Amino acid sequence: MMRYIFSGAMLVMAMAGCTSQPGFRDGQWRAFLERKDGNNVVFNFEVKDSAGRKVLYMRNAGERLLVDSVRVDGDSVLIRMPFFESQLRGALTADGNLEGVWIIHLADSFRAMPFKAFYGEDYRFNAYHSVEPASVDGRWAAVFRSSNGKDTVFRVGEFRQKGTDVTGTFLDAGGDLRYLEGIVDGDTLKLSTWDGSTHAYYFTALRRGDSLVDGKYYAGPVNYSTWSAVKDSAAHLEDQYAMTKWKKDVPFGFTFKDLDGHPVSLSDDRFKGKVVLVQIMGSWCPNCLDETRFLSKFYDEYHNKGVEIVSLAYERSTDFSRSAKAVRLFQQGFDVKYPMLITGVTVGDPQRAAKTLPQLDNIANFPTTIFVNKKGQIEKIHTGFSGPGTGEHYEEQKKEFYDTVNGLLGR
Repeated sequence: MMRYIFSGAMLVMAMAGCTSQPGFRDGQWRAFLERKDGNNVVFNFEVKDSAGRKVLYMRNAGERLLVDSVRVDGDSVLIRMPFFESQLRGALTADGNLEGVWIIHLADSFRAMPFKAFYGEDYRFNAYHSVEPASVDGRWAAVFRSSNGKDTVFRVGEFRQKGTDVTGTFLDAGGDLRYLEGIVDGDTLKLSTWDGSTHAYYFTALRRGDSLVDGKYYAGPVNYSTWSAVKDSAAHLEDQYAMTKWKKDVPFGFTFKDLDGHPVSLSDDRFKGKVVLVQIMGSWCPNCLDETRFLSKFYDEYHNKGVEIVSLAYERSTDFSRSAKAVRLFQQGFDVKYPMLITGVTVGDPQRAAKTLPQLDNIANFPTTIFVNKKGQIEKIHTGFSGPGTGEHYEEQKKEFYDTVNGLLGR
């Protein structure tokens, strides 16, 4: 991993002397994160001028994620993602393209991958075959297997196809793998996504009858899994309200510090007699990003009706200052008006539930939302969050949230 960091940094420094490039130009760009095995993660972005400065929009299917921290200094370009402690550091080449390294901060290390970006290319994948593309439109029951073949994960693929173009996602216990975009080239499916987070994914598979076979799933610099799928309009996941259990005979409560270091407790006056949504989240989690965007608007609508929301963050580090800084990006980015608290326990701690919320048997996935009634009792727990990339599932889930809260308010 350190080799990635060193080689990427050397690349940026070696290119810093170039002075004949045309600048970081407005318009469409096609880019990819480079894997050593050549199965690169392709993504697209658009550069624009805004009030005399550069901004960037990450494009994945229907998503356009604004990145407004872009610094250009000569031929050097620094792009800080709005969330996830992630950045692109690059240098402009003589022909106006961009090369450098993507760096994301983990608990006590960095993950890094070289990247290249090409100006004026407004596509994701090329279609090399002139034959009619196979159809992958619809719902698929998919099984993912780890590279060692020991672990399996069930997901539901949902794809929408128009000609050779495909968009969609995989639904799973965490919600979804967000916005996927790609093509069907003859009988070959290719999909990718990258939104600045650890979700740097590239999927391939072959259509054979009613199956997708020989599937490959490339994630980040080195991770690799295989997958296959069968077309199944009735494919579904486990009930997301049944995945996280709790002890009904144990009182529910907690006290953690907010982003300014002040203790906040569920027993505080602001929560008494209110319907409370407790969001278990992390600033590293793209599905938590989707849910935070939704909850912030929901809070604006329902706060005066007797609803409170509080977020409990499980970060990559136990360092309070670092964790608070990362979560504050969520708070500011989505204009969050409810308290966001730092648990001080990392997402990777196997005892995270026992140490922070002993009423829960486990924290099965991120995000998880706990619905608390006016008496301070847990009514139900929803695991995961299906974001807007899931289409109708997102709308159904929002309706469930509204119906649940309205029911609790009426009691």
